[in-house]
This record gives sequence, C-alpha cells and structure tokens, in this order.
Amino acid sequence: MLLLLRSKLAKPSVGLPVRQDQGATSPFNVNIAWLGKLLVATGQATAAESGVRAHAIYAAVVGAQLVARSRADIALHDTLIDNYRAAGLLPR
Repeated sequence: MLLLLRSKLAKPSVGLPVRQDQGATSPFNVNIAWLGKLLVATGQATAAESGVRAHAIYAAVVGAQLVARSRADIALHDTLIDNYRAAGLLPR
C-alpha cells in the first residue's frame, strides 16, 4: 500500500529546476531503495541485481495502478498483481 501511495505522489519533473526535480523524484528513489533492500533481505535477489528487479516491480505495480484507474476499477489492480505473480513476474 505504501508503494501505491508513493507512486501517486510522484509527479512529472520535465522542465523543473534541479532542486524541485530532486524533490519530485525522491518518492521514486525511496521506493526503489526499499524494494531493493527487501528483495535482498528475503533472498529473492542479490545486492547486484536488486536494483534492476526493484525497478521492474515498481513499474509493474504502477502500471497496474494506472490501468485500474483508467478503467475506474480498483479491483482490477489486485487482479493484475495476482496475474503478475502467477506468471512469475512478481514475488509471492
């Protein structure tokens, strides 16, 4: 749930001054770092591969959120996440 909230807080940063741009990307960086640490701690990724895997997970979750919002069907988010897990794209 924290990941969903943080992704909602992320905003486009094109054309922003550097100081504002850093603030806009901070929630993204926090999520990637948190996911990477969690993947290493649970043995689902090595430290070397955790960043790439964290980016992929973040993109999958945000993508599912975007699809669900665009269809005004929040339950669709959970269905998509379950499908990603069943396909092995997300950890269980």
